[in-house]
Amino acid sequence: MSVTEAVNIDDLRKLAKRRLPKIAFDFIEGGVEDEDGLQRNENIYRQHRIVPKYMIDNLEPNQKTTLFGREYDSPFGIAPTGAAALFRPGADMMLAEAAKAANIPFIMSGAATDSIENLAKTAPEHGWYQLYTATDKSISEDQIRRAADAGLSTLVVTVDVPTRPRRERNIRNGFTRPLKMTLKTKLEALKHPGWMVDYLKYGKPVLANWVKYAPDGANADEVASFVTTQTGASLTWDDIEKFRKLWPRNFVLKGVMHPDDAFRAAELGVDGLMVSNHGARQLDRAPAPLEVFPAIKAAVGDRMTLMMDGGFRRGADILVALCLGVEFIFMGRPTLYGAAAGGRAGASHAAQIFSNEIKINMRQMGVQTLNELGSEFLLWDDLDDLQRNKR
Repeated sequence: MSVTEAVNIDDLRKLAKRRLPKIAFDFIEGGVEDEDGLQRNENIYRQHRIVPKYMIDNLEPNQKTTLFGREYDSPFGIAPTGAAALFRPGADMMLAEAAKAANIPFIMSGAATDSIENLAKTAPEHGWYQLYTATDKSISEDQIRRAADAGLSTLVVTVDVPTRPRRERNIRNGFTRPLKMTLKTKLEALKHPGWMVDYLKYGKPVLANWVKYAPDGANADEVASFVTTQTGASLTWDDIEKFRKLWPRNFVLKGVMHPDDAFRAAELGVDGLMVSNHGARQLDRAPAPLEVFPAIKAAVGDRMTLMMDGGFRRGADILVALCLGVEFIFMGRPTLYGAAAGGRAGASHAAQIFSNEIKINMRQMGVQTLNELGSEFLLWDDLDDLQRNKR
């Protein structure tokens, strides 16, 4: 099966698993500790039932969405995913190109294997940058200036990495910085010749946005080791306030899960929040983002743009979140599956799968535009909760 023959995201996942060695696939797939959070993220959407309305002429529903004053063709974008070139050489720009072609946003990871400056050349109107705060705050401030000078529209500061988590799959596989693969891991990788050829040809990818801060002449492993010394940095509200003043455009916090943090962010002039538990890769006992969203929405009202990531695998999942008031969705693993399996074509196909599923489900629901979505399309607990439109 080719990537363009993939019927759904799980098909792309299987193709990625087939191509990648276990050490690489487990990095994409894994969570932390018992990995309960992974299932929690995905299952939360399935707990909601969509109630359709019929006898409505909506053969061509419109899923265009305005976010920070820009119109996108769909209500979702590509979330940041680190070390992408390990799964497919050049994957960062493949994802950016796929986003540009689909007219959706792409967030470059703070652990990307390509540069801010190259993103600005490849997808200047669709590229955002995710900031991982460094222990040496001057590095973070310089990355903010680089993203601003490159003309990127949006800075996304990730706030949910106060320490390095225990990703037990990675520990067992030797996926560390630098890589310390066991003999068993190396032998298993030989079963994936396509990936192995690329790895031997291109070598270990470098975390490109950190090269200028690492020691002169540092190779990929040495840059990775330097980044390790800089991650898990303390991030305070004073830092957020300083970053807000440095950044001239859309300013977003990613990883906010508590309404108190959301309220304080609004007070500091943050433009948007991405409600997220980091794809269940940081705190295994954290709730799914959708579980905390109502409290966050109540805390900030319409003062901020409220987005979400984590666990989206179907277009119906996206529609459930939109019905509950989420304004925009980001996803990381699905498009990374596509890129790993088939490069830009695979990433584009992942986006197309979601777009098609949204269109089909909107037609089933009797919805012509996304602005019509609301809680009345979700199965009600009590008849008093049902809001009927009287015509």
